[in-house]
Amino acid sequence: MEKKIVSTAAVLGMIAIILGAFGAHGLKQVLTIEQLNTFETGVKYQMYHALFLLFVGTTPLINRKLKNTIYNCTLIGVVFFSGSIYLLATNSLTPIDFKVIGFITPIGGLFLIISWFLVFFDLIKPQKNKNKS
Repeated sequence: MEKKIVSTAAVLGMIAIILGAFGAHGLKQVLTIEQLNTFETGVKYQMYHALFLLFVGTTPLINRKLKNTIYNCTLIGVVFFSGSIYLLATNSLTPIDFKVIGFITPIGGLFLIISWFLVFFDLIKPQKNKNKS
């Protein structure tokens, strides 16, 4: 499980860097400042959560069973939150109106919040339940 989490963290981080560079260089001429800022928000949150998964995958402080739930919530959250932001920010460049999927952005945000809550909740639990498979 830990290898899968860390591998996903690496892929999400790599994609965030690629999209950040693409936004800064490739989209600079075709998007407004507001759209670029929105796109950058998606990149930032994706990178934050790549680093978050890197922590989750490498720390012994979090219950191993809970790591899978945190992983799934984080992955869904990044795809919904950052993914929808990328599509909404570049909406003017495509013939498809992505505004109809705008409702999934806060759902993604909720999944990200749940991920962080689960880490916090597990860390404040009594020690006797730690690291059980």
